[in-house]
Amino acid sequence: MKRRTFLGSALSCLLVSTVASGAFPRIAQAADTKSIIDARGRRISLAQVPRRIAAISYSAVDIALALGIMPVASTYMTKGRAPDYLLGLTEKMTNIGQRARANLEVLSSVRPDVIIAMRRYTEGHAAQFEKIAPYIALNMELLEESYYEVAQLAALLGQPERGEALNEAFSQLLVDIALQVPAGHQPGPRFQIMWGGDSPFSFYDEATPASIANTLGGTNIMGPEPSNGRFGAEISLEAMLEKDPEVIFVYDSGPERPHESNPVWSMLSAVKNNRVHYVGDAWVETNGPIAREVVLREVAHYFYPEAFPAVDTQAIGRRYIPQTLWQ
Repeated sequence: MKRRTFLGSALSCLLVSTVASGAFPRIAQAADTKSIIDARGRRISLAQVPRRIAAISYSAVDIALALGIMPVASTYMTKGRAPDYLLGLTEKMTNIGQRARANLEVLSSVRPDVIIAMRRYTEGHAAQFEKIAPYIALNMELLEESYYEVAQLAALLGQPERGEALNEAFSQLLVDIALQVPAGHQPGPRFQIMWGGDSPFSFYDEATPASIANTLGGTNIMGPEPSNGRFGAEISLEAMLEKDPEVIFVYDSGPERPHESNPVWSMLSAVKNNRVHYVGDAWVETNGPIAREVVLREVAHYFYPEAFPAVDTQAIGRRYIPQTLWQ
């Protein structure tokens, strides 16, 4: 009981400090609601609330759908796979290619009012995007950025109060689920979040899924982000074995899984105990309101299956996305 009281106080303080620090600022509905400062530090101003949104990221699609707006175009992450937490609605949008290689000709043909993009895949072609429509580059990598991105994009799209409500509801849900972690499970399991590969690219504490997992008591074997500002790094399987994660989350990007061919893989505790989970697109682009709840609930279930049920990702999507968009 003492542990839970302490945890509740700590999490409540975290929630209060997040609001106070401006991580999800309250935005007045004034002329400024049609402008945004993006991850490059640039202010993008629009003459009116945009309605034709092109998204070079699922996070932008996620935010728009949660606001009841159907983007006109979207990139994909894995060819032929529409994200289930977004109810497959990307199939109703014009396909502008893989998120790292957007097709500018197709993008131009849909006549977007605004392009909302993941910065690292698009900044090098900013001038070309800007010839098509106002271009907003966001990092979409860290949990603290998620609050800002949801609030700012909701304001830009004419719904500042909805953005604030989405952020506050998620912060409270994070507290509520952390308080339900069964007694005796602190600290929680050692975990790793990674792309598959010979030397898996793995994520530091600040990356959104890792931040969520840490809040639920887990210990990330990658630890905090170093001073170079990167959100992840490659790690050999031999180094993984030294740290020996008890739960591994692998981004499921296709049938090729070279890490599984390395004999070291079978020596890991997570592998021996059947606690390797191939996770979906919500984990790769977690900064939208739907994806971050999916990840939160899936982490809870995979960490503590006796206390948290398996997750129906489509049911979560249906709670956020208005029926008129998916019926």
